[in-house]
Amino acid sequence: MALGICLLFDPRADRALRDLWDRLEERGVPTLRSHTHRLHRPHLSYVVLLRWDLGSVQAAIEALPDRGPMEITFDALGAFRRGRISLIPAGQAGLVGRQQEAVRAVRATGAFIHQHYEIDRWLPHCALVPRARLAQLPVAAATVYDVLPLAARISQAALIDSTTGQIWPLASIP
Repeated sequence: MALGICLLFDPRADRALRDLWDRLEERGVPTLRSHTHRLHRPHLSYVVLLRWDLGSVQAAIEALPDRGPMEITFDALGAFRRGRISLIPAGQAGLVGRQQEAVRAVRATGAFIHQHYEIDRWLPHCALVPRARLAQLPVAAATVYDVLPLAARISQAALIDSTTGQIWPLASIP
């Protein structure tokens, strides 16, 4: 069970990312579209928590300043351990600072942070494929490279339980 503090995309970018999921699925590469509960949304996670108190985390994140929407451009494909394939955004001034602020806020609640989302360990990404086999990497890469670069607008934030797909929208974007 995990809770993500997630940045969500505007309708145009959300549709483009879901279309990319569809193209990958059509080529035999399972994506978040067909993974587990099938309620996944395209997102970029600031922090993933392994233990938390929902009310405390929500209050801590909502107490952060509203940084507002931001534009990012996905310009690379990332292949993480255990076959996780993601889009990687080009460096965006302020994104890392915003993430670190969110980590500090949830750490103060006593939440347990997944090691890959700790300060100075986080690599911004938008997950596409949760478990690609080595033979699927060329297909995934060719499919992704057909749509890069992909401009995206982050237009809202939410807490998302990855086990159930339940979403708690946040009033602002930290």
